[in-house]
Amino acid sequence: MPELPEVEVTRLGVDPYLVGQPVTGLVLRRAGLRWPFPAGLAKKLRGQVVQATSRRGKYLLVEFKHGILIIHLGMSGHIRVLPTGTPAQLHDHVDLVLGNLLVRLTDPRRFGAVLWHDSKDGPIDNHVLIERLGMEPLTEQFTGRVLYDATRKSKIAVKQMLLAGKVVVGVGNIYASESLFIAGISPMTAVNQISLVRYNRLAKAIRHILAQAITKGGSTLRDFVGVDGQSGYFQQNYYVYDRNELPCRKCNTMIQQVKQGQRSTFYCVKCQK
Repeated sequence: MPELPEVEVTRLGVDPYLVGQPVTGLVLRRAGLRWPFPAGLAKKLRGQVVQATSRRGKYLLVEFKHGILIIHLGMSGHIRVLPTGTPAQLHDHVDLVLGNLLVRLTDPRRFGAVLWHDSKDGPIDNHVLIERLGMEPLTEQFTGRVLYDATRKSKIAVKQMLLAGKVVVGVGNIYASESLFIAGISPMTAVNQISLVRYNRLAKAIRHILAQAITKGGSTLRDFVGVDGQSGYFQQNYYVYDRNELPCRKCNTMIQQVKQGQRSTFYCVKCQK
């Protein structure tokens, strides 16, 4: 699944092509993806100028004066910038057309989404999919204190807390495993058993790992590519993720794999306590 770095890489890639450009058309090749496409969406967008792009968690936001287009890449989606008229392939479901270019959403598993938040409904944080999201991890406000204060009354495992997105948003399975390794914290540790000092270390690790992944174009394990069609290469730098029974890059102990909440967790039993 594309996680925060992949969505941010996508946003950075489309931003120069979108901002300041009027929408000349919208092509929807299905009735919807995870949810139906909003009724009359093409009419809402045609002729409107893109004001900005932004991101909230794993949601890509395309901002107009009268509302915001919300895009989620789902489990297998990616976005490309292509010349207008480029023939569509089997899983190419949405084209946002801007004159001679189009922004195309490809989603083989159809778990993605294209939705609309009208400006008359207030700030984007009012949207049902966004209102309960946790703090953005790449902001100055995100610190170990945030994690510590939010977890004093919970016994959930720390990796499950990171994936839930209610305290901090966008730290998906790959980057949670990597961040916990950097911080030296076992993914099974109960959140209320982690000290402020260790949470400070974890917050720093999360920021570092996510920033590094963005710099390297994100991770390409299956379907993800950037808007130019190039694969990300952060997976070449993994410390633990998808390295079961391979030696730890720090201590040579074999990396272990366990299941947590139906998701695979990778960790080093020696480096992570």
